[in-house]
Parts: sequence; C-alpha cells; structure tokens
Amino acid sequence: MYTAPINEMQFLLNEVLLKDNEISEIVPTLLEAANKLAREELEPINNNGDEHGTSINQDGNVKAPLGFKEAYQKYIDGYWGSLQFDSKYGGQELPFVVAISTQEMWHAANMSWGLCPLLTQGAIEAIEYGANEELKSAYLPNLISGKWTGTMNLTEPDAGSDLGALKTKALPKNDHYLIKGQKIFVTWGEHDMTENIVHLVLARLPNAPEGVKGISLFLVPKILIDSDGNLTEKNDCRAISVEKKIGIHGSPTCVISYGEKSGAIGYLIGKENKGLECMFEMMNNARLAVGLQGVSIADYSYQKALSYCNDRVQGIAPGYNETGPIIRHPDVKRMIRLMQVLTDGARSLTYYACAELDPKEKQLSNENNEIHKRRVALLTPLVKAWCTEVAQEVVSLCIQCHGGAGFIEETGAGQLFRDARILPIYEGTNGIQSMDLVFRKLLGDDGLAIKELTKEMLMIDEEATTTFLSAKQTQSFIQAVDELMIISGSMLNNRKNKSLLAGIAFDFLMMTSIIAANWRLIESATYASKDSIKSKYSQEFLGDRLSSAGKFIDNVLPRYQMHRSVILNQLDN
Repeated sequence: MYTAPINEMQFLLNEVLLKDNEISEIVPTLLEAANKLAREELEPINNNGDEHGTSINQDGNVKAPLGFKEAYQKYIDGYWGSLQFDSKYGGQELPFVVAISTQEMWHAANMSWGLCPLLTQGAIEAIEYGANEELKSAYLPNLISGKWTGTMNLTEPDAGSDLGALKTKALPKNDHYLIKGQKIFVTWGEHDMTENIVHLVLARLPNAPEGVKGISLFLVPKILIDSDGNLTEKNDCRAISVEKKIGIHGSPTCVISYGEKSGAIGYLIGKENKGLECMFEMMNNARLAVGLQGVSIADYSYQKALSYCNDRVQGIAPGYNETGPIIRHPDVKRMIRLMQVLTDGARSLTYYACAELDPKEKQLSNENNEIHKRRVALLTPLVKAWCTEVAQEVVSLCIQCHGGAGFIEETGAGQLFRDARILPIYEGTNGIQSMDLVFRKLLGDDGLAIKELTKEMLMIDEEATTTFLSAKQTQSFIQAVDELMIISGSMLNNRKNKSLLAGIAFDFLMMTSIIAANWRLIESATYASKDSIKSKYSQEFLGDRLSSAGKFIDNVLPRYQMHRSVILNQLDN
C-alpha cells in the first residue's frame, strides 16, 4: 500500500522553501487530508482502471473506469482543485508548490486518474493568462471548483511536435469562431466524470501566416452555456475513438473531431496568431506536473521494492549464517539505495522549481522577480526530462528487486513500469526538452540564467556541509559545478553550429540536472543540520536528510562526468 512521504514533503515546504510563511501551520493538516484521499479513494481503484480501462459507445460517449467518478466527486468536495488559484474565481491562493505536494500523492496512488485534474490545472493557467474577463468569469469558477474539467488539444495526425503543420481551421462568425478539424492524443478528452469539458484548441484563422506564427488558441466547450452560465446544447465536437495504450489505461486518450456539422463554436484566447504564447502557459505548467509524475511513480516504486525486499526471504547474504530477507544482499541494498537517492533528488529539484513560480510570496523587487522567472524557465526542461528519466530507472529497478515476480502482473510492478513509460514522451519529448534548454534558455539569454544558477550553487555553506559531507564530497560537488560552467561557456562559443549543439543537448540537460538535483539535496541537508529543526522531526528522519546529499554525491553525481565526456568529444571533433 502506498504511504505518502509526508515528513519529506513537510520538511521541504516548511523548512526549506516557504520558511516562516503564514501557511506553514496548515501544511501538515493539508498533507494528511490529501494522503487520505490518495490511500482511501485513489489507490483502491488504480488496478481496476489498469485492467479494464475506459469504454466508448457509438455516440462518442466515454465511460471512466469503475470508481473514478466517485473518487472525483470526493476531490470536488475537498476543494482540492482550487488550492493555488485566484480567489476572485473561487481559488485559495496558496503557493503552487503546496498544490504540487498534494498532487504528488494522487499521481503516485493513481496516475491515470491524476491526469484529469492535471490537464484542468493547465487549462486554468492558460485561461487566466490570455482570456478576456468575460471568458474568465464564465469558465474559471467551474474549472477551479472541479465541476468542469479542461483539456489540451495540440496534436493532429500530421502535426505532432511540429505544431507549425497543424491544419485545424477557425472561421470567424459574429462574436465567436467555428472550429473544424481533428485532434489526437487528447488526454481525458471525453468522459462522464463531469457535466462539461472545456477544450483548449490550437487552430488557424483564414490567411494566417504559415508555421507556428499563424496559430491561435480557442476555448471550445463540450456543452455550450448561456449568458447566465447555464448549460444549453452540445457543441459540434465529439470523441470518435479512444486509443489503446501500453499504460495509463484508466485515462482516456481521445481522438476528437471538431465541426463535423456546422462547426464547433469556439472563443479566442489571447490575440490572433499568438496562440502558442498562451498555450505555453499551459504547457510549461504541465511540464512541471509531468516531472512531478516522475517523482510520484518513482517514490511508489521505491516503496514497493523496499517492502518486498524486507519481506522476501531467499539465500544467505555475505556476513550472515542463515537465510533472511533479500535486503541483506549487497546488490539489493545498492538498488534500494539508488532508488531512494534518485527519488529524493528528483523531488527536491521539482519542489524547488515549483516554488520559483511564486515570487509574489517573497515580496521581491522587479529585478529579483526577473531572476526567478529566468530560474523557473531554466529549470522546467530539467524537471520534465530528468525526473521522468529517473522514473524509468527507478521503476525498472523495482521490477529487478522483485526478480521473476516483478515480471508477473499481480505484483503491480508491471503497471508502474507501463504507466511510467509515457512520461518521457508527452508534453514535449525529453529530446525536445533538451533543445528547449540549449536554444531557448542557454542561448536565448546568452547564458545569464545558468550563470546565475551556478553562482548560487557555489555559495553552499561549506561550514554547515562539514556536518554531513566529507571534504572529498564537498570538493566533488564544487568541481562538478565548475565543469558545468566551463561546458556552458564552450556551448555558447559554438552557438553558430546548431547541428553540433542539437547533438549534445540531451547530455547537457542530464549533466545540468544531476548537478542541480545534488545542489538541492545539499541545501536541504543544510537546513536539516540546524539546531532549531531538531525538535520538529525525529533523529532518524533528519539523519536520512543529512545522508541523502552525500549518498547522491557518491552514487549519482559521477554520472555527470560521462555526459561531460560525450559533450567534450563532440566539441573537440
């Protein structure tokens, strides 16, 4: 059974990221309530969702797996969808990182179900960013409450990552537009959990410029509403099929047709031909959330493997005289240790990036706000790509820890493996994330954001680190940061060679992510070493926080050297 790492979450929120924030007092209660929803409502229906999936009838109506609708109603009743949003539309205005901590539990307990509020969250962000007040007032309250859900409609049969190739049309008519086209890979694009679904659809206006410069964003409701916000008639859009997938069977991935009759009524969000600007608000939010999914499924995999390794009796481990649990075996210990530190590093990096989205909490100057904007922009591809790569490794190790039993579906390890595989693919493949990091973030500001980041990394409290790191470990980390700075400079010097940079982008992302995650673990351990903390947490817990940074240096940090070597080999040729 999944057990949320509430102590780890609370420590990161209250002691490391939010420090003395007035909401710190409610964090423990909030986390316990979210854990209750995860354990009692979401996890029990996860396996059924995997085994039976969703169904679609001839009218295009999709039925969610058994129990999903009831669990979603519990989500609505708890006002969980409103945590981070504007109170003007029914939100509670809590920091985004607090909302993220609750979502970690839901994705761990049932990732298929968790995708529904994830997409709604992104839709809210896009509408808040780009829609006019009339649209905001009409749609945000019901989306924030969870009464309605939202989707993202980007991909078409001939337009995947190349959005410039999309063909869906938007024809102006009076105060709205008529949308005609087909979208694929629409997560939770149709279902029976709510009375309405709000689709955000990318489309082209007549005479729009070619490529991505000619894309606009439209709000297309499944059910139209009148001037008072009441539901009226069904819009001209429908699901025509549900994909059969390797994993996340409980989440309907739909093909949706718009405008088979007269045209689906849609409303412009943002300016004409500027749709990607608004959609990126949704996509960037979703990319952080997908990184969080990597953390979630890694943590559950670690828990499942640890429990099995403590229970499974097999063989006589070196140093023992009798058979015992396989956790005694050195190689099993190695795998468990690696799973733990990778998950810790991924969570620390993800939570930090999400906290950077809340500069308002810090009451900063405009200049410092710009630093935080650059920081979260730089970290977003790291979180999305590295944390989802971590998930692949950890779920694979989970199966390995189970041995032959891990290859049998009834253990549940197989579902984790299958569900996790989508993470490096959707919301922009990890290859695309690496290109974003190099060309948009590194070259886009002439290395300013990464210079700011590495400078801060080198400001670790070396006096404090002596309580939990050896001199050799500290030096290993400092050397890694120094070499990241050198590599960044070399890539900037080769900015004209686009092909070269594209070929080493993934290694650069991995190298940067590993070092950044280690930095966050060192920072967390620094707070765990403070005397003021000792009365709040158990000695065992604080000991784990202190040791995690060193374990990462010993077991994971050396990986950056491999990526560095690959980059240097390419730069030298």
